[in-house]
Parts: sequence; structure tokens; C-alpha cells
Amino acid sequence: MPSAPAPLRDLAAPPGLWTRRAWLGGALAVASGGALAQPVKPASVSASTATRVPVLAYHRFGPTVADSMTVRTRTLAEHLHVIQDLGCTVIPLADLVAWRLGQLPSLPPRPVVVTVDDGHRSVIEAMAPMLRDPRWPVTLFIYPSAISNARYAMRWEDLRELQDTGHCTIESHTYWHPHLVRERRQRTPEDFDRFARHQLSRAKTVLQERMGRPVTHLAWPFGMSDAGLQALAAQTGHAAAFGLGNRPASLTDPVFDLPRYLMVDALGGRQMARLLQQAHSEETRS
Repeated sequence: MPSAPAPLRDLAAPPGLWTRRAWLGGALAVASGGALAQPVKPASVSASTATRVPVLAYHRFGPTVADSMTVRTRTLAEHLHVIQDLGCTVIPLADLVAWRLGQLPSLPPRPVVVTVDDGHRSVIEAMAPMLRDPRWPVTLFIYPSAISNARYAMRWEDLRELQDTGHCTIESHTYWHPHLVRERRQRTPEDFDRFARHQLSRAKTVLQERMGRPVTHLAWPFGMSDAGLQALAAQTGHAAAFGLGNRPASLTDPVFDLPRYLMVDALGGRQMARLLQQAHSEETRS
């Protein structure tokens, strides 16, 4: 069994920093009004095929911007108001996956999915109270080595409290958040296969035991994966996996590399409105 480094050091490790910077650059481009990456369009589409679903990826929250992944509660409040004012429908992540797999024929107009990675304690301290009124479904992608262990992380009882509200679903973010693509380069094929399988299987097992429900969805650490990892996710019992990409998800996206928008504090209310309007306008232009 591989030994896990301190989760906070792993998240801040310089070798993985370039990936965060790459996605952060895309998020800042959106915030400044730059063009969004466009998904590949099929030659002919039905209304369902033309649907575009913005999947929002948050990390942590606070009164001030402590780091590049922190979104101020003031900014989050602007995001929530925009989602509501634009008449968007916040749907469960499971509905998006079912639609992508052809198990759900259509989604409601202007769908949006909300996700939060890592399990930072600010989720229960800051975000959860702000969502008590709309009670929108939220998916928390958790790496369990940090829970009830790292000072910045929630405790297992916090996750159960959130799950018991009926609108928070706990899913996997691997066991201790390694940069899997980098790990592949540094290990032999046999060693990497054992390591990656442990990260995916162990997280799934621990979360299912602790939360008492199936765990079938995965978010790739640092948003990074490759074809081999995506195949491994399927082999270890996951139905879908999510990366990053700063574009809306569609039926043309790989089910084990569905894109999400990285949420940063620079993306204020007006920028969020532009992001959602552009993502959903793809439906009418398709």
C-alpha cells in the first residue's frame, strides 16, 4: 500500500502547479471576457443532443481570497443569484451522467451542475448555510485520506450531516489526491497500475463504508487523466469521471473525462452570467 503524504502538501506540490495554472488561466480568461473553448459539434443534432451543461467546480470559500482556489462568500452569493435570475435549473450530477449514458432522454432547460472538490471545512462552514434555502443538489468530490485528519478538512460527521440534508452527494476524488498523470511518468507500468488502482478502489471503498451508499462518480485530481486512467476508472466500478476544461459538458464528451468550469473569485456575477448565457446559447446555435 503506498504511503500517503500530508494532503495539504500534496495539493500544493510544485510538480502539479502547472496544471492548476493552466486551468486557472482559462478561468481568468472567462472572467475577463475572453472566448470560451467550444465543444465539438455533431453534424446534425436533436434538442437533447444540442444540450450543453455547465458543470461548476469549486474548492473552498472564505471572507477573503486566501489562495487561487478560494472563492469569497460574497462572490458565491453573486453566483447563486445569477443562476436563479437566469432561470437555470440546478440538476443532480447523477442526472447529467444518466443523460450522457442515454439513460435519461432529456434535461430541463438551462441545466447547471454544482460540484465542490477536496472536502475543505469551509464547505460546511460557509457554503452549506448559503444553500439551505434553494436546496440545490451539490456533489462533493472527496479524497478520504484528509477527512478527520487534515486541519483544513471536514470530519466524517460533517459529511454525514451534509448527506443527511438530502441535497449533498459524496463522490470520489481518489484516496489522497495524487497527480496521476505525473505518477505514471515516474513509475514502472506494473507499479503505476497497482498505485492507480489503489487510489481509485480504496477511495471508493472507504467512502461507501463511511457514507453507507454507492460511490460511482470520480473527479480527477488536478483535472488530469489519460486514456489508460479513464479505462481504469471503468474497471474499478465508476460510471463517469470529471476533469476540467472551462467549457460545458455535452453528449459528445468522453464519459470518463467530462469537462467542468474551474470557479475562481475573479469570476464575479457579471462574468458568471456571461459564462452561463454563452454555454446555454450553444443549444440554440447547434
